Amino acid sequence: MEITLVEGDITAQRIDVVVNAANSSLLGGGGVDGAIHRRGGPAILAECRALRASRYGRGLPTGQAVATTAGNLPARWVVHTVGPVFSATEDRSARLRDCYANSLRTADELGAATVAFPLISAGVYRWPVDDAVRQALRVLRAATPAHVTEARLVLFGAGTHATAQRVLAED
Repeated sequence: MEITLVEGDITAQRIDVVVNAANSSLLGGGGVDGAIHRRGGPAILAECRALRASRYGRGLPTGQAVATTAGNLPARWVVHTVGPVFSATEDRSARLRDCYANSLRTADELGAATVAFPLISAGVYRWPVDDAVRQALRVLRAATPAHVTEARLVLFGAGTHATAQRVLAED
């Protein structure tokens, strides 16, 4: 599987699966989650509400992943995952890696060839960007999916992209 780093807007990626750094409610929010819901339109929210009414009444647990339509996005599906909030006193990196592993597995089960990931937990959940990139790369480099041939890390802003390129070169 090829891993690429792209600076840009995840909602503009023409790809099979866009991964959403969702909040546990699955009902939209800020950052990546809000952008995906706004651009994707009401079809995504409708499927998320159905998931809440059936399997995820208490919300999607951290590290798990679930798929919905992509609505108006230039993708086929959205895979929603809830990242952990960063803690300086508790190592939650395994839960962050679960987000990538479970999202990739879900995309692969859908038969997707291409997946775009945001940098999960690196926004309002305050995960340090360099470590967030390391955690993502650790999972993606070890993965051997049956269908996915490209995993794209879509990085918002030149500074985040530069940090990701540096970490990729160091590892």
